[in-house]
Amino acid sequence: MSKIRSIRPILLTAPYAFPENNENRIHLPTNFRVCGLVEVTLDNGIKGLGEGYLPVFAPQVFRSIVDLQAEYLCGRDGFEINARYRDMCQICDYWSMQGAARHAIAAVEIALLDAKAKSLDLPVHSLLGGSVTESILMYGSGGDSPSPSFMSKEIASLVERGILIFKIRARNHQHDKAAWVLEKTAGKGIEVAIDMTQNLANPAQGVSDVVGFFERIKRRIDRPIRFLEEPLGPMDVENWRTLRGVVSAPVCGGETITTASELIARMQQGLYDFVQPDATVMGGIGQVMEVFAAGRHGGIGTVVHCWGGAVGMMANYHAAFAGGGQLVEWPMPAFPIRESLMVEPLRIVNGRLQKPTAPGLGVHLTPELEAQFAFREDAAYRCQGAAIVEAPDTWK
Repeated sequence: MSKIRSIRPILLTAPYAFPENNENRIHLPTNFRVCGLVEVTLDNGIKGLGEGYLPVFAPQVFRSIVDLQAEYLCGRDGFEINARYRDMCQICDYWSMQGAARHAIAAVEIALLDAKAKSLDLPVHSLLGGSVTESILMYGSGGDSPSPSFMSKEIASLVERGILIFKIRARNHQHDKAAWVLEKTAGKGIEVAIDMTQNLANPAQGVSDVVGFFERIKRRIDRPIRFLEEPLGPMDVENWRTLRGVVSAPVCGGETITTASELIARMQQGLYDFVQPDATVMGGIGQVMEVFAAGRHGGIGTVVHCWGGAVGMMANYHAAFAGGGQLVEWPMPAFPIRESLMVEPLRIVNGRLQKPTAPGLGVHLTPELEAQFAFREDAAYRCQGAAIVEAPDTWK
């Protein structure tokens, strides 16, 4: 037993990707991105770190919810993580059973696991029952480059690491971009997956739009697509099931779902070929472990979503090792809050992530790092972003 001495929300900011990157041009005009952490300090002096995804969009909302939780949790046993998770749900469920509060709950839950594992000198996956594998296949997640020259650099970086799956962002009008990538990677043995980014679209595209997208690609190159991510809006429940029956690629989604129960219900309805939970979104690592268990029971794969900083990445990776994950996301855009906060660098061998061995999550935050990545108010992600129009012959 070790009581919680303090809980502190921390907002950080760092340069993100490169100015020409489409995500920056559409949503991050300052070329900086926010990362939100929670630092839990136990009575034994150990500090744990957690991360929630909400601060990317609403940093001050995240800070306020964490401060509210701290009022209730300080002085309680920090090793009884399930009990503290229930406490946080009781605090927040009336007004945010789904949504924003789940991100803040996630950050505290992850921090508690990190602190407990550090106290016991164990990696977090050991607290989750132990790793069931020594390594997991990775896919490179990027492909929001605005031109062939930038995209070629991303492809080269994958080849260098032996990663042979490349997920790109391609909206419905970017079929030539998708076809270009399929052409350029064919001789390198790299499979291509496509994220159609409909998780922010309202209204989102329909099944016929996705089918037309596939048909336009096929006219240029007839090559399989490894998987299709977020092709429809998250609330378009019935059409997800329909889409699976009319496209050749496996269909996946779930990164915006904020509780295990909702994602499991969607799995049981047959919406996905595999699901993409994120510990920083859906209430923490324990919730992701529930999704892994449901996936094993129902024969549906679980591939963790990783698009935050080092703490969020490692939280999801530890869950994947303990849950029996077969594939994990590796975010490609440069974001120094990832590498700088890791105690040991990611070990990638022949395109496979090796099991982490450092105590806790394998992350740290020093005063120097906190000063280096000082929070900027103007760096929040703009969901209603600018429209980007590409020249018609960009990807010919």
